[in-house]
Amino acid sequence: MSISSIRKDYQLHSLSESDVHANPVVQFSQWWDEALKSDIVEVNAMTLSTITAAGRPSARIVLLKGFDEKGFVFYTNYESDKGQQLDAYPYASLVFFWKELERQVRIEGKCERVSLEESDEYYNSRPLGSKLGAWASPQSRVIEGREILDKNAEALLEQYASGEIPRPSHWGGYRVVTETIEFWQGRSNRLHDRIKYSHQDGAWTIERLAP
Repeated sequence: MSISSIRKDYQLHSLSESDVHANPVVQFSQWWDEALKSDIVEVNAMTLSTITAAGRPSARIVLLKGFDEKGFVFYTNYESDKGQQLDAYPYASLVFFWKELERQVRIEGKCERVSLEESDEYYNSRPLGSKLGAWASPQSRVIEGREILDKNAEALLEQYASGEIPRPSHWGGYRVVTETIEFWQGRSNRLHDRIKYSHQDGAWTIERLAP
């Protein structure tokens, strides 16, 4: 089979302006609940795109760890490539693709660090291995081999054998403050439904986009 011949006709759902909630966070919450019920593997996986020092896009998969009226939250090493990029150019985009529902959500906005208290609360909820990983990995830096990570983790286990592992100061959360959010519903013949919310003058406007 050639790549150009791979295609799927989307027919599960439709999306109209009359269907969506006036508040995009409520609308996302409704879709999120449906996605949770659809047995999607890592339903919280999302593509995070940032801007490099050269002005080029840089994308990777991260995991959503919370959302509300203030925005969408994920956690990472502040000294990683994405952390440095966000500190220099604090704007980002997020993309969810839930193929089981033939849906996509795109979010764009300014990105800011969450509070120290929020980062502490989430870090302390993580399993031991994840806490060790936040310390053991010099994320995005070149290392000589896998054994570097293993040795770092072993040393940390010994260091903190008798107590809690504190959150590293170089690790914490970011929040993408929603400025635009688009809900995409796959439709037949590539005539998809696209409903876009834009935050302007303290209110949300809703528009339909051509597919």
